[in-house]
Amino acid sequence: MTAIVQDRVTTREGVVFGTGGGRELRCDIYEPPAAVKNGIGILLIHGGGWSQGDRSQLKGYGVLLGRRGYTCIASEYRLTGEALWPAQIEDVKCAIRYVRANAAEFGIDPDRLVVSGNSAGGHLSLMAGGAGGVDGFEGSGGHADTSSNVAAVISFYPPTGLERRSWGGLPALFGKGAPEATLRGASPLTYATSSFPPTLLIHGNKDEVVPEAEATRMYEALNAAGVPVELHMFAGQPHGFDADPKLGRQCAEIMLSFMDRFVLGR
Repeated sequence: MTAIVQDRVTTREGVVFGTGGGRELRCDIYEPPAAVKNGIGILLIHGGGWSQGDRSQLKGYGVLLGRRGYTCIASEYRLTGEALWPAQIEDVKCAIRYVRANAAEFGIDPDRLVVSGNSAGGHLSLMAGGAGGVDGFEGSGGHADTSSNVAAVISFYPPTGLERRSWGGLPALFGKGAPEATLRGASPLTYATSSFPPTLLIHGNKDEVVPEAEATRMYEALNAAGVPVELHMFAGQPHGFDADPKLGRQCAEIMLSFMDRFVLGR
């Protein structure tokens, strides 16, 4: 584990938060300056079609949001080359339990933890928000006596209805011939009820990987259920558009506005 100070945000890399499939799972922690620390944590979940990517992808958000007082934890999860579903959500929920169990050390309120993810990570963040204590998703990675509930969800360009089989990564995620019940159980739309946490959805309307309708359907379902939900649709933007620094900073401001209203002030 190494510690790096970046513009007064302190980064701790390679911190073990639990185990998955018999190996250690690690995260990077972005600590805000003491003068602006606000007691809220954000778990950052990377994308990559569930088959690639790593926790370093969301370093930019860790630093940007860290500068504004949020303690950010970017965590890994087992990819499809290592384990099939539901290993991915089990590892995310393990990370949530780790953060909540160590909230005092992080200086955050365990009941004001936000989960945010991009693409496949956006899918996992929605699943973490909606699936709560669903049987079969808790896994055994550590801190079994700690809640895996979150206060709010932020999701960038997420698949939300996997039963439509619109993505090439599904066979790798589930194996061949996954039944409809399994796909529905892994679809965030299945959990769009009044108990869902406040949710922010961000998408581009020229997304060539995940159709914009995935976000609009989730928005409509949550709104109909009475959940506080916002959808920000970026005109003419493709999948992963927030990799552009200018757009990434704009997204960070949208995230901050959302969290200020639904998490910080509660």
